[in-house]
Amino acid sequence: MSPSIRLLLVDDHTLFRRGLKALLCQDERFVVACEAADVGEALRCLDKGVPDLILLDNHLPGVRGVDAIPALKEAAPGARILMLTVSEDENDLADALQAGADGYVLKTIESEQLTETIVKVLEGESVVSPEMMTKLVSAFRARPARESAAPPAVPSPGTSSEAISPTPGAVVGATPGLGVLSPREREILSLIAQGDSNKRIARELDIAETTVKIHVQHILRKLGLSSRVQAAVFAASHPIV
Repeated sequence: MSPSIRLLLVDDHTLFRRGLKALLCQDERFVVACEAADVGEALRCLDKGVPDLILLDNHLPGVRGVDAIPALKEAAPGARILMLTVSEDENDLADALQAGADGYVLKTIESEQLTETIVKVLEGESVVSPEMMTKLVSAFRARPARESAAPPAVPSPGTSSEAISPTPGAVVGATPGLGVLSPREREILSLIAQGDSNKRIARELDIAETTVKIHVQHILRKLGLSSRVQAAVFAASHPIV
């Protein structure tokens, strides 16, 4: 049996934290190494050992989760950080990703999707809840061009297997123009920016899902991008006719 995945749970609601621990411990891959109700307790937990992944709420007493990410990263550089929160605020999402979070999912996520997401994040992928995708685009569209020109290696939308691992150093501002894309690729890029999954795009355009996946790969390659979210941010800063 492979070694257990060590988790640190950071959430100020005791009942939720206990329920989450009970849920995760049903999966033999996971072990909750420590629990914390605020950032101070979380840092003390890290003094005892570095977990593989930190499940971090945003609404914490004292210091917000998104504001604590740099300190947590410094204390545990080898740990992944997955935001698990009720916050659907687009600025919280953008701030978390820019601070170095490896994923951002809402507490409405199904239990099986959560365990799958944890594994994906540990494998180097990143995930954003599908319902937050359009808000992510809006957040980067609203921010100054100097900030949106070089977004962080941010997650692919959803918890499906189509998530793409980010490539360090990928910069949207350095990509070619829309002229390198075919009309169909521009159409698909526009739908990606709306947060549509491959399945939904295939249904809307009446083409096979595998065809959509191929188009998405071509779009990313032509634009020099590494994830669907970077493609969506690109679309936000380059209006598609």
